[in-house]
Amino acid sequence: MTSLLSQWKQSLTRTSKAAFGQIAAALGASEITQDTWDDLEALLLQADLGMETAASVLNALKRAAHDAGMIRADELRATLRQELLARLETPPPLNLDARPSVILVVGVNGSGKTTTIAKLAARYQSLGKRILLGAADTFRAAATDQLQEWGARMGVDVVIGAPESDPGAVAFNAVQAGVARGMDMVFIDTAGRLHTRFNLMEELKKVNRVVGKAYAGAPHQVWLVLDATIGQNALAQARAFKDSVRVNGVILSKLDSSARGGMAFAIQRELGLPILFAGLGEKAEDLQPFDPAAFVDGILSAA
Repeated sequence: MTSLLSQWKQSLTRTSKAAFGQIAAALGASEITQDTWDDLEALLLQADLGMETAASVLNALKRAAHDAGMIRADELRATLRQELLARLETPPPLNLDARPSVILVVGVNGSGKTTTIAKLAARYQSLGKRILLGAADTFRAAATDQLQEWGARMGVDVVIGAPESDPGAVAFNAVQAGVARGMDMVFIDTAGRLHTRFNLMEELKKVNRVVGKAYAGAPHQVWLVLDATIGQNALAQARAFKDSVRVNGVILSKLDSSARGGMAFAIQRELGLPILFAGLGEKAEDLQPFDPAAFVDGILSAA
């Protein structure tokens, strides 16, 4: 457990130093003044919490300071941690009872989607699950090659199609193969697409429908991979995907490379989607279930 907590702290170093670390100066031993509140507001916005979340946290701190009669800024530290933690949802238990459970993984180009799928497969394989992968990103040859390479390393079969073939057909075949072979889980990689391209989002809806025709009730989960390095810009992406397909949860990739980890709070507040996993590094085992307490302690570690 200690090593895992250290991993969270190390992976969140950039976010901690970039914004939250500066809170140390604002929450020093000085007396609480209007400048204290102004500095905190600016830092919370800089940390990519979003305007609504930043305002909510600031107001909660002001109430706590008033009610408890706090006069020194450093007395606000514990309250800040509590307020941040209160705004993150512990991921709910995942319903993966169907056999196979079909998980559709979606996201924009460059979000780290294909690599994340491989890490998910490795994670569940280590838990004794029989895994099958579907390479429905038929428009980017490198995606199919990448998924096949990962599959070969793990001894996991990958269902593929011809280059630029119908991604829906590949998804359909992957699900049928998963059913026929008695797999526990089928992960389907979809083509990365710009959330602003209507025709591409319509195609994603089609893949979603086709999967349901291959196996009643599928997909059982739709997970959206968001690149943590783009901060608030990820919200527009998430809204578009949420409107197009039934997204169940978010996976934050590249959290270790981001100085904008505060966007996790905006995802929870504005989208109402749980953050299921976080990418804390490049290795397969670096994809970890999202831990709100470890996350908050990590971003505040320099504060």
